[in-house]
Amino acid sequence: MGYLLSSSSLTQFLVAFIAFLLLIEQLIYWKKKRRAPGPLFVLPFLGNAISLVRQPTKFWEVQADLSSRFGFSTNYIIGRFMVFIRSSELSHLIFHNVRPDAFMLVGHPFGKKLFGEHNLIYMFGQDHKKLRGLIAPNFTPKALSTYISLQQTIILKHLKKWVNIADSKPMSLRLLVREMNLETSQTVFVGPYLDEKARVEFNEDYNLFNVGLMTLPIDLPGFAFRTARVAVERLVNTLGLCTKQSKAKMVDDQEPSCLIDFWMQEIVKYTADGEAAEMPQTSNSQIGGHLFDFLFAAQDASTSSLLWAITLLEPHPDVLSRVRSEVLKFWSPESDEMITADQIREMKYTQAVAREVIRYRAPATLVPHIAMEDFPLTDWYTIPKGTIVFPSVFESSFQGFTDGYRFDPDRFSEDRQEDQVYKKNFLAFGAGPHQCVGQRYALNHLVLFIAMFTTLIDFKRHRTDGCDDIVYYPTICPKDGCLVYLSKRCRRYPNFSS
Repeated sequence: MGYLLSSSSLTQFLVAFIAFLLLIEQLIYWKKKRRAPGPLFVLPFLGNAISLVRQPTKFWEVQADLSSRFGFSTNYIIGRFMVFIRSSELSHLIFHNVRPDAFMLVGHPFGKKLFGEHNLIYMFGQDHKKLRGLIAPNFTPKALSTYISLQQTIILKHLKKWVNIADSKPMSLRLLVREMNLETSQTVFVGPYLDEKARVEFNEDYNLFNVGLMTLPIDLPGFAFRTARVAVERLVNTLGLCTKQSKAKMVDDQEPSCLIDFWMQEIVKYTADGEAAEMPQTSNSQIGGHLFDFLFAAQDASTSSLLWAITLLEPHPDVLSRVRSEVLKFWSPESDEMITADQIREMKYTQAVAREVIRYRAPATLVPHIAMEDFPLTDWYTIPKGTIVFPSVFESSFQGFTDGYRFDPDRFSEDRQEDQVYKKNFLAFGAGPHQCVGQRYALNHLVLFIAMFTTLIDFKRHRTDGCDDIVYYPTICPKDGCLVYLSKRCRRYPNFSS
């Protein structure tokens, strides 16, 4: 009997203790939330993580609605307090880091575990500035011209493949575009250093990484997050080996043929000048980590933009007609000549379409940061240290612009120049010290794809209810994966290999 009483007392004590801990957790949440908009009660530890994982689009729509009055709102995810920022003005406070070291860019709420500790997105100060200086030669006009040739060759290869398998049925382009972009990124970044076997293994590991991005951060064997983290380690190791081979090639003073070559050419130059000790994070493995950052930034964001370009051009035949007319002024698909960098610059309207696609459907909708100290966001609310802060570049994209919820490429014309007038709201490439260093490359890729896709292919969307709704993969894509009918438009395809 005494044993039963003591066992019952122990159970009551444990229940009371757990209830006390849950109450403390809720009180801490209220203390951090204060008068800010956000849910009043949250589940213990999990918070609203389940709704975030199961219905991310709805979750962020609710956060945006909560932010409508003050420009920001709060929530709680996996034991972490979060602040969602809708206002462009408040987002700039985060991006520009008005108080040094106040925020750390993480790229993902649990990015350090997933990406590793020493990648470019986690660097600040002089080391970050020096490293960006070394990266700059990767995106010079000469380097971009080299990439343009590689990009067109791969785009053409995949467009021909898509038409061949179309078979008069609607086909989902999401995975096909993703496959094309992964091959493009591999070829542009480390082209000759990945053989076919390595590319297959690379693709498998990248798929594992993508799955892990969208799951709960449970870092235990058997869970997708752990599988993704281990896959990233293999990917970084592979890219580190590519770096080693490229360094050897550049030491021999050979001509660069891909991005890593332009980068290693700069590092070899610094080494020859005796300045290697001053260069931050330039070991093979560290550069492999930075290359993975580039790949992640280019791969999924570009897939999103290409899918939305197709999705938005089809219901706007006037825009599509103007694009086709402009492209044909500068490039004949049957000439076997590639589009040049100069021709891309001359395609002003197609450039405007590309920018409007990125504005209207900013691919990476949020840019997560961690508050490294208490930060006064407004005159009445201070973000507590340790908070995950989500500036929303998607919400900013509709602020200020003339009739911002309308797809209107002419807003980027030389007459209107809304990209300059409302520059503070065009945040798709970020802002401040971590603004996307490869944005010119990304725009070139989108312009090339639009130019080639629209002139080589006839396409029609297979429309169903909600087909254009936004879903996260992890960047935003059309809900139906961009279902289209495809057919050949030109008499013959160009032959870039001749």
